[in-house]
Amino acid sequence: MIVVMNGKASEAQIRHVQEKLREWGFGIHLSQGVERTIIGVIGQKKSGIMESLEVMDGVEKVVPILQPFKLSSREFKPATTTVTVGNVKFGGEKVVLIAGPCAVETEDQMLETAKAVKQAGASMLRGGAFKPRTSPYAFQGLEKEGLQILKSVSREVGISFVTEVVNPMEVELVAEYADMLQVGARNMQNFTLLREIGKINKPVILKRGLAATVEEWLMAAEYILNEGNYQVVLCERGIRTYETATRNTLDLSAVPLVKRLSHLPILVDPSHGTGKRQLVTPLSRAAIAVGCDGLLIEVHPNPENALSDGPQSLNFEEFRNLMADIRPIVQVLGRDL
Repeated sequence: MIVVMNGKASEAQIRHVQEKLREWGFGIHLSQGVERTIIGVIGQKKSGIMESLEVMDGVEKVVPILQPFKLSSREFKPATTTVTVGNVKFGGEKVVLIAGPCAVETEDQMLETAKAVKQAGASMLRGGAFKPRTSPYAFQGLEKEGLQILKSVSREVGISFVTEVVNPMEVELVAEYADMLQVGARNMQNFTLLREIGKINKPVILKRGLAATVEEWLMAAEYILNEGNYQVVLCERGIRTYETATRNTLDLSAVPLVKRLSHLPILVDPSHGTGKRQLVTPLSRAAIAVGCDGLLIEVHPNPENALSDGPQSLNFEEFRNLMADIRPIVQVLGRDL
C-alpha cells in the first residue's frame, strides 16, 4: 500500500508514520516530491493497518496496491525511475544505445568495436564474459579474462560497459569490473541470483524470460528491488512462440504496457528478438516508435566469424546506418540520442 501525506505534513509527522510502520514489521520506501510525500509500505497486508494509518496526523489517504508486483508498480511510484550509469541515464529524454558483440573474444576485437560504436553514437558497450549457451559444446566465454578485457577497453575508449552475470557466487566478481550488470533471459527466474544482485549497489538490466509473462517479468524485478537495489532497467528481447521464421517473437506491445504498469525504464533487444541482422534496423525503428528508453544491439567487426550470435550481429557500417535510420524517429518523438 501507499501512504500519501498531505501537503502540510511536518517532518515530525512523516517520521512518526515511518516509525510506526517499522514497528509493525513493514519495510518502507520514501518518495518526497514538491507537493506530496509518499511512503511506500512493503510487506504482507495486516488487518486494521490501513484504518490505523488513515487517522494519523498528516496522512491524506492510504491507497492499496492492487498489482502483485508492488515496488515495481506505477501505483507505488508514479514518476518514471531514472537509472544512472556514469554519464548515461536510462528513463530520461535520451534514447540510450548499447552496442557490442555477444561475446568477448579478444582484446583487439573489443577495442575495435568499442571505438567504432562510440564514434557512431552508442552510449555504452556490451560484451559477454560468461556465456550460458544451449549447447555445452558451444563457446562459453572467457570469464574473468573477459571481464579484464572489458574493463581495460572501457577505460581506454572512455565508454561504460554492461556484461552478464550468471552465477550467484560471481555477482561480486562481475560487479567489481562492470559498470552495469545484466541478467539474461535464462536467468530471469533464478531467484537466488536476483537476490544477490539486489544486495549490491550496481545498476542492472533484467531481460524478459524465454516464455515469461509481463507479470512474471515484473515479479522477477521485485526480487531485486525488495533487497534494496532500485537501479533496475527492463529489457524486452523476444519470447518463444510457435513461429520458427525468427529466433524469437519480439513483443513490442510489452513496451507501452510495461510503461503503464511500471515506473522502471525499458529497453528493447531486436538482435535476440529476431536472430536476423536484416530485421534489426526495422524493429529498432518500431521499438523507438512505441516508446522504449533504449536499444541493445549486437555489433561485431566480422559477424561471419563471430564465436557467438553472428547471424544477428551488425557490422560497423550496418550499425552506423542503423543510427542514421532511427535518428528522425527519435527527433519526431522529442527525444535525443
